[in-house]
Amino acid sequence: MSAVLLDGIGFGLVILLLWWTGSHRAHGDEEFLVADRSVGLFPLVATLVMTEFNTSTLLAFSAAGYRVGPMAIALPFVFLVGLAFYTVTVARAWKRFNRLSVAELFSVRYSPALGRFASLLLLLAMTGFTATYVKSLTLIAAPWLPQLSFPVLSAALTAAVLLIVLPGGLVSVVRSDVAGFVITLVVAPVLLWAGITASAPLGGLPAAFPADQRVFNPVAQWNDPGLPFHFVTTLIVLTCFTYIAAPWYGQKIFAARTERTAFTGVALAALLVFTLYALLLLATAHFRVVAPALADPQVALPTMMARLLPPGMRGVGFATLFAAAFTTLSGVWTAMAAMVAADFGWTAARQVRAQRPIVIGFALASWLGAVFLVDDILNRLILANIPVAALAFALLAGFHWPRATTTGAWASVLVGVLWGTGCFVLVGESGGYTWPWAMYGIPLIFAVGIVVSLLTEGTPARSQKTA
Repeated sequence: MSAVLLDGIGFGLVILLLWWTGSHRAHGDEEFLVADRSVGLFPLVATLVMTEFNTSTLLAFSAAGYRVGPMAIALPFVFLVGLAFYTVTVARAWKRFNRLSVAELFSVRYSPALGRFASLLLLLAMTGFTATYVKSLTLIAAPWLPQLSFPVLSAALTAAVLLIVLPGGLVSVVRSDVAGFVITLVVAPVLLWAGITASAPLGGLPAAFPADQRVFNPVAQWNDPGLPFHFVTTLIVLTCFTYIAAPWYGQKIFAARTERTAFTGVALAALLVFTLYALLLLATAHFRVVAPALADPQVALPTMMARLLPPGMRGVGFATLFAAAFTTLSGVWTAMAAMVAADFGWTAARQVRAQRPIVIGFALASWLGAVFLVDDILNRLILANIPVAALAFALLAGFHWPRATTTGAWASVLVGVLWGTGCFVLVGESGGYTWPWAMYGIPLIFAVGIVVSLLTEGTPARSQKTA
């Protein structure tokens, strides 16, 4: 049997498994949007991990592993800290809130106008995120189908994701996430083993990286040109204060069975996301010993799969990358559709027959963004977080500080948007805009929110209980 046929069989079996496990037709609004709020611990952990385990971050992190070696493990550390922060600060609170959209918090706690504005900011950010996911999925598939242009291939892949998610909404997403999660737990260690085995006869990591790149030393790496740790520090701060507002996480917390399930699920997901990303960036670090001159480090992981995995397993590996993209895209699209249903007063939009066209519309926007707007994946991912970070004070105060006022929340959000945008425009990517944006901007957002709230506390925001 030829290698191409074995790869096709391996790929096809995984895709069929994803389709079969996700094949479910939702009949009720709650089932389509929040899986009847009955998701147990294991499926919740699986869907949270696979939501975060996306091809955009995967290609970016594995590229860093290829470029700078094991010191790149600082990047998945970002998610370990960020999701731990989410666990402690908002996991239980979101489940107690238990609505359809995270933006509803701003409507309930402050004002409907702020809720709609927050929803628009989050929808804008998620359109940027999903465009990078479509872009990365197409980069992975391109070597398999070189005869197709980028727009055609990305359109076909977008349509393939839609075929799986449209029938059952979040139920389909969670079920297919469980299958993708189990397969990923197998494939990630296999890839690391393949990298270690292939690099060992050539001298292993010492043959490709100096000693200071083979250890995780934040002090020594603070200004390292390969991966400056001051940049990683900004990502840690941004992740802590953006993931708390992530609609794709919030929707799945709403779907959890209990508060305890939500809390434990996010905590376990933090550990597993860190572990899986660490395994794969270490794998591509070893692959650099084998292939030291790749033109584009962003394709290090798919190139490694093509060269080092045996026939059949190679197809499974590429299908796993597809599963990572599918699960993230489908989860974000369904969260966006839920926000439209919940945040703008369109009662009809909550019905399943209206939800499906909304998902299709967001898929089209993702495809257009991937074709016309996304160049560097990691940089565009970070940029899309500007409107999300602006919501940090209003969100945390909404849960934990009763004295926060509507005026204070509005002021903090507007300052956050203006500061982040100003840093990008004035400092730019080449000037390292993420440092002033995160390290000065986040404290500024909170300072403005606190001061304005204290000055206007005669007109307090509504409480969640009385709204």
